[in-house]
Amino acid sequence: MTDFANVAPRYADGPPRQVPGLDGLHRMTDLLLAERVPEAGRVLVLGAGGGMELGNLADRHAGWQLDGVDPSAQMLETARVATAAHADRVHLHEGTIDVAPDGPFDGATCLLTFHFIPLGERLETLAQLHRRLLPGAPLVLAHMSFPQDLQSRDIWMRRHAAFAVSNGVDPAHAENGRRAMLERLHLLSPQDEERMMAEAGFSGVSLFYAGFDFRGWVAYA
Repeated sequence: MTDFANVAPRYADGPPRQVPGLDGLHRMTDLLLAERVPEAGRVLVLGAGGGMELGNLADRHAGWQLDGVDPSAQMLETARVATAAHADRVHLHEGTIDVAPDGPFDGATCLLTFHFIPLGERLETLAQLHRRLLPGAPLVLAHMSFPQDLQSRDIWMRRHAAFAVSNGVDPAHAENGRRAMLERLHLLSPQDEERMMAEAGFSGVSLFYAGFDFRGWVAYA
């Protein structure tokens, strides 16, 4: 049986080695949400496995109710352990956006998740997020996004691997990860990301974060 009490801290060690400025990304996410989410607001977190995002928001906002959605039961258990101190305010749901409560929510986030969602499901996922948000509520979205010509894909994935190695990741592991990401991740250019957010009904789409191969936007329902 998996020891989830040990899995949670190990999982938290991984993303900072691969995502430039991850701590800053979380703090900016909090600030962007707090501009419009009231003190007793409700926030939807899509891709909540691991609990890092849920824990950060719960720590900073004692009045927020948080609904986390993730397709992995194992990762949700990790999130449950990581957010145990806030169990009365953190509600976890196994599945994709379809299983998320209808809300309406005062805000939503989706960090480091969209590059795992097949391109054919992206627009519907954004539309489902939009449907669950109150008018004017913020969505904070951040994941891998860069130009998708062959040269750019090669350059940015090599830079991704180099960043991981600079943070202590074994070079062979980083290279295997680079090749796997090129094969398995579903990536769009930043321009296509912004067009799709607008098509799903979001307005005021603004880039607030760029770190090597990652981009982050805030948009409003």
